[in-house]
Amino acid sequence: MARLSDVIEDFIKSLLEENNREIQIQRNELANKFSCAPSQINYVLTTRFTTDKGYVIESRRGGGGYIVIRQIKYNNNNLMMLILNKIGESITYSNSVALIEGIIELGLITEREGEIIKISINERILDFCHDKNRQRALILKSIITVVLR
Repeated sequence: MARLSDVIEDFIKSLLEENNREIQIQRNELANKFSCAPSQINYVLTTRFTTDKGYVIESRRGGGGYIVIRQIKYNNNNLMMLILNKIGESITYSNSVALIEGIIELGLITEREGEIIKISINERILDFCHDKNRQRALILKSIITVVLR
């Protein structure tokens, strides 16, 4: 059985596909549709529809309030700069995985390539490093630069 967060994510993505990569929704209406609290909708939006996964979200207050979700199409240069900036000088494994999943979702790498990248930066591989997060950032930046070139 699918988790509610996954169902909501899939529903929003299907709406985006049907509506030329941009939708306007009301959080309360969506919460009513899925019989959940609006905070569950917020959770899905903040964790599954992030900039590094290729989405921009705008909240509008008043008149019932609504949310605009846009799926962004990047060219490789500005996407690579965004990703490298997101990685920064240091990155945790969980943040790395989220970033890699976003790149897979954008169709820039395959699931298999994503798994290879994840393995190359996991905790056991970096076990010998004094500063794992810094080493992970260096490795991830190098791989991303080659893959998105």
